[in-house]
Amino acid sequence: MFERLSIDACYENKKRPLILDGAIGSYLQETSTFEATSMWSSLLNISQKQKVITLHKEYIEAGADIITTNTFRTNPTAYKNVQIDLSNQEIVRHSVNLAHEARGSRKVIIAGSNAPAEDCYQIERTLSIEELFDNHKKHIQYLWDAGADIILNETFSHFDEIEIVSQLCSRKNIPYITSIYFTDELKILSGEDIYDVINYLKGFNPAAIALNCISTQTFSNIEIKKLSGIKWGFYLNCGSGKVTDHNIKCGIKPEYYSEFVKKYLFENPLFIGSCCGSNPTHTKALKDLFDEIYRD
Repeated sequence: MFERLSIDACYENKKRPLILDGAIGSYLQETSTFEATSMWSSLLNISQKQKVITLHKEYIEAGADIITTNTFRTNPTAYKNVQIDLSNQEIVRHSVNLAHEARGSRKVIIAGSNAPAEDCYQIERTLSIEELFDNHKKHIQYLWDAGADIILNETFSHFDEIEIVSQLCSRKNIPYITSIYFTDELKILSGEDIYDVINYLKGFNPAAIALNCISTQTFSNIEIKKLSGIKWGFYLNCGSGKVTDHNIKCGIKPEYYSEFVKKYLFENPLFIGSCCGSNPTHTKALKDLFDEIYRD
């Protein structure tokens, strides 16, 4: 049996927002060479295990309270397009085990990354509702059975998929975060208003509702007062160029990102991290900021 760590207990212990790690896939892309398949960087969990363990450790040592499994593209939809000897469940288990090995005995939360079944920024999908449901039902269960402390449904931008993952986690009493990607017009890609989506999610008692992979400019359009009374978090895109670029480069310096984050600390976020284009120096900048603001 796994001794699951609680995000709420960790928050109460720290007496400050928790620090979520930064980019996984784009950081591995920057520091490694791997074949661009539908599984993106997740095949490194098999071919370059120590590389992934080292990445997790770098984020922990930089100050992360939460690390994310390298499972953004281990879902059944991505897996079926790649020839590999391991079963889908086995590769997910291997992936989560790497995070456990990196964590060791430290009280760091492991968030099992569950992404949209298809590309996050894809407006028109090819999968049916039944296929979407089957994809997420399996992947969430694989992550949970492998020992994730919490499920991080991240970069979701279509309402039907948001409904599916929230209902699946809620019905199974699996602690989860659902994190939303939206446009400058404050709408998700399927057209719904971001605040309507947040209000919907509140009814399923997530551990937190988060906003991710959007630019600092887009995030600035959010009326933070409308998030009052809910547990929330954010981790923003730090890349340069379009979010669909295959070669994501850092476009926001760590010191700028921490300065941007500073004004949101007193809006009571449960956690703050960074997304595509970031690296452990962004996490370290957040830790330094928190140490300054929350020192006794």
